[in-house]
Amino acid sequence: MDLLRSLPLGLYLEQPQTWLHKLDPRVKFGWLMSFLTTYIFANTIWRVILVLVLIFITLLAWIPRRVWRQQMGWLLTLCFFVLAIASISPDGLGVKYQPRLPTTATAESLKPVNPVPTQSPTSQTPSPVNTAIAVDKKLQSLQSISTAKTAKKYRYVLFHQGPIKITRRSFDLAVRLSTIVFTVIYGTNLYLLTTAPEEITAGIESLMQPLRRLKIPVTEIALTLTLSLRFIPLVLEEVQNLGRSIVTRAINWKKLGWKGSVKVWMMVAERLLENLLLRASQMAGAMMVRGFTSPNEHRVQWHNLQLKGGDWLALMALLLFWGARLVVG
Repeated sequence: MDLLRSLPLGLYLEQPQTWLHKLDPRVKFGWLMSFLTTYIFANTIWRVILVLVLIFITLLAWIPRRVWRQQMGWLLTLCFFVLAIASISPDGLGVKYQPRLPTTATAESLKPVNPVPTQSPTSQTPSPVNTAIAVDKKLQSLQSISTAKTAKKYRYVLFHQGPIKITRRSFDLAVRLSTIVFTVIYGTNLYLLTTAPEEITAGIESLMQPLRRLKIPVTEIALTLTLSLRFIPLVLEEVQNLGRSIVTRAINWKKLGWKGSVKVWMMVAERLLENLLLRASQMAGAMMVRGFTSPNEHRVQWHNLQLKGGDWLALMALLLFWGARLVVG
């Protein structure tokens, strides 16, 4: 099964057994859901923190380098290209911004037409009108100075050189896209890497026990999930065998043309569907022979789910994780 072993994602690492392998699958599932849910409505800093936390957990678990280098390497490369392409893409804002303060011509047109009464030279007490005008001019000068300082610090266009233009909105969207791709794909992959399929189904069934009161078939759902996870390698094996059969026949695709090529691939797809249905029938027959007539009878418990000391520490760390999300994110 070379195709299954060469896949970079979705593999279960049987050896060596790290501390992530020994954690309860329900605790790991809670961490996975936390990574996927805290990303919603989070700021850019928290999104980057999630990426760094996933990388730190991978290094802290002492997962072999040959495993995570292939998985994390191409994923980081993909995220980098997403970041670069989204940064130089148009931000979609075609708004022409206007200054907060009116220009000189606008200010001149807004001056009152009636002349302001002047103060007699003999009187030394300033009139209220002159005082108000002086205060207004001073406030406008201070406001213009503060606006100029703010304009020097804030720049909407971060980089503009030739056709390449990076704005604050485009860069923010690029960070959001690249981080969500890495968080969703690698977080799920790390969970599958350190959790056996039977542990996943057992943990999900344990978490779904309260749904029994609503007459939801929890056991049937868990059994279906277990069989589907076990059926994935069979599908990959059939695809690999059919692909090798086409390669060994050395078909000249140019002579066949597009109609002949479509006909060949339709025959391959039909053969694949027949083989998969045959495998499913054989699996169902094997279960019936062994007495698995219903999911509630002849159940086999692969794993004894029980929270240990490391699991409680992981739950405490999860509470701190959510606290950091409320403070930082």
